[in-house]
Amino acid sequence: MKVLILTNNDVGLYKFRKEFVQCLMSSYKVILSLPNGEYVRLFQKMGCKYIDTPFNRRGKNPLRDFSQYRTYKRIIKAESPDVILTYTIKPNIYGGLAAKACHIPFLATVTGMGTALEGGGMLARITTLLYSKGLKTASCVFFQNDTNRRFFTDKKLYTGKAVLVPGSGVNLTEHPYEEYPDEGNGINLLFIGRIMKDKGIDELLTAAEQIKQRHSNVDFTLIGQYDESYQNKVEEAQRCKNVDYLGFQSDVHSFIKNAHAVVLPSYHEGMANVLEEAAASGRPVIASSIPGCKEIFDEGISGLSCRPRDVDSLVGTIEKFIALSYEQKKAMGLAGRKKMERDFDRQKVVNAYIEEINKVIGE
Repeated sequence: MKVLILTNNDVGLYKFRKEFVQCLMSSYKVILSLPNGEYVRLFQKMGCKYIDTPFNRRGKNPLRDFSQYRTYKRIIKAESPDVILTYTIKPNIYGGLAAKACHIPFLATVTGMGTALEGGGMLARITTLLYSKGLKTASCVFFQNDTNRRFFTDKKLYTGKAVLVPGSGVNLTEHPYEEYPDEGNGINLLFIGRIMKDKGIDELLTAAEQIKQRHSNVDFTLIGQYDESYQNKVEEAQRCKNVDYLGFQSDVHSFIKNAHAVVLPSYHEGMANVLEEAAASGRPVIASSIPGCKEIFDEGISGLSCRPRDVDSLVGTIEKFIALSYEQKKAMGLAGRKKMERDFDRQKVVNAYIEEINKVIGE
């Protein structure tokens, strides 16, 4: 029995779903269709078959992107999978259309709304139409927060079986609780994510400048790849000693361990994996009060929220965190760990997927 996975990059699949892939391989042959990357060889070592599939993640021209449909259709015909799994917008749309054309059951995962749906205008209308076509025959769609699920059902983009999961969950073993660091050398606030507008980078850079002017003992560390033209802005912030940019890091746990809080002023998320990892490690989170972030922490108990796209709100929230006592910050971290153990264990997510796949193949 074959399972074909269509997704747009190897990093997310390995970082957040390798346990699921390993579990699949105990019963099925797993085929991966995605662009080449450094984690592909690790999947191949696990025993997965890999198909190098070029992908334009940032392309916004549906006519050009439609070539992805033809690519997926060729792959499906060549591999004859028993079931297909798709992740993120374009694989959901074009993989769904290809699965329908080839009469293969598929399960999709909506990992967030993204600019294409939330931005409005012609692009949002086209994406909405394509999504309604792409998901029409899905056996099941997994949603990572209830706001996204309701959007899809209210807009009638999908009317079939929907399963709500807590994102990808968090591996509680890989991200164990870490003792809260002392503040003798200052307070370290950590951002992990793509360096792009939708992650709230503009607001974060401005907030860092204002906070540094008032609190010389507070440091901001940024980790992640440039996804848009933010290199000059970040380099300028670094020259001014407002932030310390460390680029992409394959292992973020050691950085979380040394941080006093993880900050994510994002505009939209499916479910923010980095916040789950931070909370599992015993670190408070400072994040936007948006779906995909607010579910991960309890306000004032394991984290603090700010309004998205609002520098003043972000600055105020960071100031509020700085003013907390050491014991209050530590208690927030402990509360976050308990919440992850209770509600966000990755094994629960793996079990939900395996259950639905077995149902589809059984049928």
